[in-house]
Amino acid sequence: MFPARLRPMNSIRERLLDAAARVYAETGYRGATTRRIAQEAGVNEITLFRHFGSKTTLILEAVRQANLRSDCPSVPASPGDPIGEITTWVRDELRHLTQLRSIIRTSLGEVEERPEILPLLREKPLDVILGLSSYIEQLQQEGRASSDVDARTAALSFFGTLFADAMGRDVMPELYHASLDESADRYANVFLRSIGVAGAAGGGVRGSNGRSRRSKGKVRGSVAS
Repeated sequence: MFPARLRPMNSIRERLLDAAARVYAETGYRGATTRRIAQEAGVNEITLFRHFGSKTTLILEAVRQANLRSDCPSVPASPGDPIGEITTWVRDELRHLTQLRSIIRTSLGEVEERPEILPLLREKPLDVILGLSSYIEQLQQEGRASSDVDARTAALSFFGTLFADAMGRDVMPELYHASLDESADRYANVFLRSIGVAGAAGGGVRGSNGRSRRSKGKVRGSVAS
């Protein structure tokens, strides 16, 4: 179910964007008529066209804003406490993806017919994956993660896990018994272990020989990204 509100209703423009996102998520492009969107926003169609000019412009901006709204979680720019930071971020990101699953599904289903939606869908995930990759690389440079791990692959795999949960939890409930937060904590732990962060259950920085070690210096070697 799409959230009733994406942001505080501070203006007519924001009300229209929120209404357009909800109606589009429920009905797709063809079902999201300007009349229905205007009714949901509590305005008339003339007001809609005065602010956005066309239905297409409104829906594209609504999809973009839904994915990039100000409360979207961001990967920390630099690592401090990786266990705490990643665990908190994963909880927020999983909630965010789950909240937006209806509009994501609808958008993906219409990409072939409306390819202009694709750049809007990739913007946030691309930032997340590149941010995670940079975070891992910084940990590696500080000797706090395994030098053997390819940062980009680890980031892609991790985001893919969160995306699969958000899209599949209500489709295959038998696979997702834990709550969102419980699942997020487990995903975070598996991820941290996989990149060799010390302190994660079963974790520890691993050298090229595969043996666990806790290095205070820099890890030798570079990771391709």
